[in-house]
This record gives sequence, C-alpha cells and structure tokens, in this order.
Amino acid sequence: MSEANLYTTQLQAGLGLIDETKTLLELWAPGMDVSRLLQAALHSGSFPTVAARRLRNIIAECFAPRYLVNHGAPAEHLKHLLPHLSSMELQQLFLLYTARANAILADFIRQVYWVRYAGGHVEVSNEDARRFVESAIDHGRMAKRWSESTVRHVSGYLSGCCADYGMLEHGTKSSRRILPFRIAPRVVMYLAYEIHFAGVGDNAMLGHEDWELFGLNRFDVLDEIKRLALKGMLIVQAAGDAVQINWKFQNMETACNVLTEI
Repeated sequence: MSEANLYTTQLQAGLGLIDETKTLLELWAPGMDVSRLLQAALHSGSFPTVAARRLRNIIAECFAPRYLVNHGAPAEHLKHLLPHLSSMELQQLFLLYTARANAILADFIRQVYWVRYAGGHVEVSNEDARRFVESAIDHGRMAKRWSESTVRHVSGYLSGCCADYGMLEHGTKSSRRILPFRIAPRVVMYLAYEIHFAGVGDNAMLGHEDWELFGLNRFDVLDEIKRLALKGMLIVQAAGDAVQINWKFQNMETACNVLTEI
C-alpha cells in the first residue's frame, strides 16, 4: 500500500476549522508558503487567542495539506469564491479538500456515514467510528498499530469532523444525529470542472471517487450534470453507457468567475 493511502492521525491537528480556514484564505496570497502565511497570520491580529505554536500546527498540518497542494490552486480558487458562496457551499468545498488530504476521513464518510444514511439509520455513534478504525488497523491501513488511546481519539475526530461539515449534529454525545445533507448545485459545477481540468475523461468523471463523499453514484452525478446543462454551464450527450460532455469554460479560473455570478 502506498504511503499516500495510509491512514494517519493528522486530524488531531484540527477538524473542520471552518472559521480559521476562511480567515487564512483571506490572508493568503499566491506564492505564500507555510512560513510566510504564518507570519501574515501572526501579524494580522486575527488569531488573538491562538498560541503561535498552535497556529503554526493549524497552517502546516491542516491548511497546507488541504489547500496549498497543486501550487496552491485550491486556495486560489477558494479565496476568489469566498465572498460569493454560502456557508453551506463553503463547508462542502472544505469537506472535499479535507477528505482528499485525510484518507481515513474520506473512507469513513464513504463506508460508514453514507452506508448508515442509506440504510435509514438516524445516528452515527462513536462505536461505529471505533469499529471502522479497528477494522482499518486489522487490514494494515496504518504504518504501525495504533494504541488504544489513539484509536479512541481518532474515532472521535472522525465524527467531530463530520459534524463540523454539517453531516452530523454537534455535541459531545456518544451518538450524533445524521443531518440532511445534499450537495449544492454550485459545488457540483465546481467539482465537475475541477475533475475535468485534472485530465479525467467524461465517463470516468461521472464515477470519480470524490462524488461518493456527497453520497452520489455515477447515475446521480449524470442527473446533476444534466441539471447544469439546463443552466447552460455545459452540454451533455448521453446514450447508454457513453457520455460526452462539451465543457463551456476553458479553465478553472473562468469557471470560478462564472460561479461568482450565478
């Protein structure tokens, strides 16, 4: 198993960090690395109650792996969209990048959250998360076997992160209520275009694993894409299993500009 697919405890550095992420996106400028962003954050006065060491951990272990990958493209796009998207839309995009950076969260959402959601369950418990983590250990998903306390803490991080992103209720209860959760139309457009510009073909785009974070299979995605077509965001032709999409925008920057206007 490649190192990129191993599960880590990185979520302990910070869960959803919704407000912190918004502030850091406002402070970030293209070309800023962790060190320069830390200095900007320290001098901004935007984190008066956060110790410098803690702030560095948030930036280096949470913000950078999520948003400064691919030469900072996620941060650049989200900074542009920040004033124009609703809190729910931003939460969903933050979820996307957090799950990409933390394989354990992505698989928990796919294999536990959405399975329980589809099965008509009303809650996800700490015990559900614990069983998931213990199964992952048994299947060799960690570089080394985790201690009992690490298993307990990471199990809580998983459900806490889902709560931060609006999938589960907040609180400290051993079971959290599953909240209604549906991908927003503008998030559909963002993700479809981002996957496309990553070089993924049209048919493969429909089955891309990122859609599963939002509970969508390829048929659900095709329905969402057809709704985008009705709004003039692209042109889609589907016949049987063959799908061809004519993408209206030539790069992600243009797509983001359009998202700010709809």
